[in-house]
Amino acid sequence: MTLAPQEAVERALRAATAADCVVIAEETSSANLRWAGNTLTTNGISRSRRLTVIAISRDGAQARAGVVSRAGVGADQVPGLVAEAEQAASEASPAEDAQPLPGPDGDPGRGGAPGWGDPPGETEIGVLRGFAGALGGAFGDAASGDRRLYGFAQHSVSSVFLGSSSGLRLRHDQPSGKAELNAKSADLSRSAWAGVGTRDFRDVDVAGLAAGLARRLDWAARRVELPPGRYETLLPPTAVADLAVYLYWASGAKDAVDGRTVFSRPGGGTRVSERLASLPVTLRSDPGEPGLECAPFVISRASSRNSSVFDNGLPLSGTEWIRRGELTALTQTRHSAALSGLPVTPAIGNLVLEAPAATASLDDLISRTGRGLLLTCLWYIREVDPQTLLLTGLTRDGVYLVENGEVTGAVNNFRFNESPVAMLERITEAGATVPALPREWSDYFTRAAMPPLRVGSFNMSSVSQAS
Repeated sequence: MTLAPQEAVERALRAATAADCVVIAEETSSANLRWAGNTLTTNGISRSRRLTVIAISRDGAQARAGVVSRAGVGADQVPGLVAEAEQAASEASPAEDAQPLPGPDGDPGRGGAPGWGDPPGETEIGVLRGFAGALGGAFGDAASGDRRLYGFAQHSVSSVFLGSSSGLRLRHDQPSGKAELNAKSADLSRSAWAGVGTRDFRDVDVAGLAAGLARRLDWAARRVELPPGRYETLLPPTAVADLAVYLYWASGAKDAVDGRTVFSRPGGGTRVSERLASLPVTLRSDPGEPGLECAPFVISRASSRNSSVFDNGLPLSGTEWIRRGELTALTQTRHSAALSGLPVTPAIGNLVLEAPAATASLDDLISRTGRGLLLTCLWYIREVDPQTLLLTGLTRDGVYLVENGEVTGAVNNFRFNESPVAMLERITEAGATVPALPREWSDYFTRAAMPPLRVGSFNMSSVSQAS
């Protein structure tokens, strides 16, 4: 028998015999659309469900946690899943991040979330209908301009139901969407990419995306070969997002306290309160950020150095990670906060970088450039050195030469070696913050808003043959 996720949570909690128990039930529906060579190719819908049981045994101040997660759990399988989690807890080592479970704390809403009993949210292929219609117009324009369009669009709605033996009953419905569009010349020698994140596809400007790609293919009609070196570089919001998201993922307080990362202070402690950026930029997250809304409470399916199952249900609020150029917070569990002496600031599922009163567009930055490079995409990003957060990766789908305020041609691809933390010191201009999809991380992180940036001495370490 198929269980509603809320009932799965309640049955698991009733079956639990451990001292504490947290149950997370998730149900996701997805719709997708793909196209190639100016033609729609496939579309489809899918559904999935998963139940995670976290059993916690306690012995005085010590606690052991066992976690079991499984897809498609039927009603008769719930007790067995709970028993597996409790067996795993009995065999586990004492948890260093052990804490009391969060409770309602006098807030009746956290003991019975609004809409708790309603069916899970869902999407359907119709959410892409308007997008598909606009895409048809873009196909016609591309064909008449001797271009080909490729890409895909995806929309999902995930409903998460979190219940605990401490009395929490929390629910969050998360709509997420993205569209990635790639334009190529007819001979496939030139390529350009654009992508957007969205909650419902009503804000996706297909014609604008396609026009931008056509413009970039025109820029690439002239080819310029450049050697490796350090160049003044313009980064569009999507490329900034890829670097900023990696910086955010690397900002765990536990690793910083242990001396493992770029955020560790020499001699001990963290670099919180140090100035990192040359401009007064702010990097922040907020569950209620308009257009980027995300879960307002901690959802942790496993403990790690940056998350704790004991923090499940902990309320989240707006956090400034960097305030006006100064490092002000690191991602914290309650356990790491006790070690660092800093406030509890768990990770949040969105990220915004902004500069005060900045209004410039990427075109404005181009118009003020004497000579430099315009990147559009970074990919295959990997960490080289956590102590400096040195990253390496490749450019893709368009690197352009800017001379005297104009794009004068496309240049060869490069391998880059850059630290997003060191890069903060070399930002010389920031534009207006706009929604941005990180291309490299779009499977994991779609809710970001970033400005275009001008960065001095960006390190193109070698020429790449990638296309």
